[in-house]
Amino acid sequence: MNTVEQWKSEKHPLDVIDDVYEYAEEGLSFAEITERAGEGEFERMKWAGMYTHGVHDDYYMVRTKVPGGYLTPDQAEVIGEVTEDLATAPEEHGGEDQNSIWGDGYVDVTTRQDTQFHWIEIEDVPEMWERYDEVGLTTVQGCGDGARNVLGCPAAGLTDHEAFNAQPVVDAVSDFFTGNREYGNLPRKFKMTITGCTHDCGQSQINDVGLTPAKKELDGSWQYGFHVKVGGGLSDGPRMASPLDVFVPPEDAVEFCRAVAQTFKEIGDRNNRGVCRMRYLVEQLGPEKFEEAIRDRSEIEFPARGVDLTEGYTGDHVGVHDQKEDGLKFVGFNVIAGRVGGDDFADAARAAKKYGTEDASVRLATDQNFLITHVPEENVGDLLDEPFARKYRPDPGPFSRGAVGCTGSEFCNYGIIETKNRVRRWAKALDKRIDTPDDLEVVRMHMSGCSASCAQPQIADIGFRGETVQIDDPEGTTNEEGDNLVEGMDFGLGGSLGTDNEFLDWVETAVPANSVIPALEQLFDVYADERHEGERFYEWCRRVGNDRLRAIMQRADANVAGGVAHGD
Repeated sequence: MNTVEQWKSEKHPLDVIDDVYEYAEEGLSFAEITERAGEGEFERMKWAGMYTHGVHDDYYMVRTKVPGGYLTPDQAEVIGEVTEDLATAPEEHGGEDQNSIWGDGYVDVTTRQDTQFHWIEIEDVPEMWERYDEVGLTTVQGCGDGARNVLGCPAAGLTDHEAFNAQPVVDAVSDFFTGNREYGNLPRKFKMTITGCTHDCGQSQINDVGLTPAKKELDGSWQYGFHVKVGGGLSDGPRMASPLDVFVPPEDAVEFCRAVAQTFKEIGDRNNRGVCRMRYLVEQLGPEKFEEAIRDRSEIEFPARGVDLTEGYTGDHVGVHDQKEDGLKFVGFNVIAGRVGGDDFADAARAAKKYGTEDASVRLATDQNFLITHVPEENVGDLLDEPFARKYRPDPGPFSRGAVGCTGSEFCNYGIIETKNRVRRWAKALDKRIDTPDDLEVVRMHMSGCSASCAQPQIADIGFRGETVQIDDPEGTTNEEGDNLVEGMDFGLGGSLGTDNEFLDWVETAVPANSVIPALEQLFDVYADERHEGERFYEWCRRVGNDRLRAIMQRADANVAGGVAHGD
């Protein structure tokens, strides 16, 4: 067993939830928790939705699971209020000036439709959980080696793009796994997405399990259900999911996902943590053998595939959109890099109640944006006049619309570079400096602070992963050895999901951060001159090839190619 598996064998990770109440009552520091329970306790705390806070001792990041991204207005309001009341930086860490853009007290919307906030102290966790219990929210298994938040279409039940509304299935699968001790200790995190939407905005191609809409004739009549993909994922070993020859009726989706988890639990690798994820098991066995293993462990005999109903991929729901019901709209608000003030998030929830019908909701999307639903057409103007709506406009420029950023070095133990502030600054600057074609609504620019791919850079038009970069500049040395170390990143181009899905290519590595915008300006100048009618940026990148892309980037009046990853 690897070290994490040893820690999990010492105590079931879900037992840590009871321990957190004890630590909170006594107000224990990191050092005191380590002394009492060992270093592995912080790994087990992930099952409570809690991460240690980067370089800030005695503070936690806490993640809230939001199945399918669906929140009632009351739930969203509680998240915003808890952020304002409990997730604020102390004066010794900057207080209201802790972050140069967002200040203090903010919510991060994640690419898994969760929310997370920072600066939580252990003694405040029970109050947070109590307030969550009142509205049906949980942080249980927001992190850790078990079933993570189940993704779904953020517009489930709203549009004509879906074969059927799969939100009830999302909820059923999430309810089965959350707090389930039998499946609470898997070899690694277990990521599922379930949608009845034909546009696959739940990203089935990059999840461990992806259920997408299908139909099949059974017993003389056509029935809706799901087709299955397995073994997708990003990080250091990206893999597109493989289809299985399986049709899953909605009422059997819980059993199918249980059988997959059972397979992963029994034969997944628990030795080398670097290759413990389910996609490596699928790759090792092959999709056919993996399907056999699932069928062997299932209590139901699933039929073979039927007719696939997925038509493509929708990357976001930003803007004002018609719902299926006459006279109702849903509004997708643009949250650059996924960070929104706690007060703004609470105000959005209150606005949903004020301007929406009794069915109004707040939905979180995989692109880190949020929606307000069930707004009568006559109320849309007043909703968009609200102060929060003017900050998170539903009509952004293309770079702002496609900007995604992970937590970065500000709070993450693994982050090499700062991301959130940088993504917001860059997106706004690029919208001003680059004149994109009128029919190009979005440029997907994703920045991860390290190689872990939390911001999903491999599926973006433009992807970045953080590096510490050494450049040759004797006047700018930063240590006695004469090294000049700066924040930088690997620079990738050409990724997408959908019918033409491909991971991007890392075209240039170790690019100093201050050279990126000049390089992008060069690329978009040529793209605007050369693009075919309707050609997206990622399509152009693939067509012209990496050598030419690299040559175009290096025309910039900047040190695009002069860096070396520190340690190489």
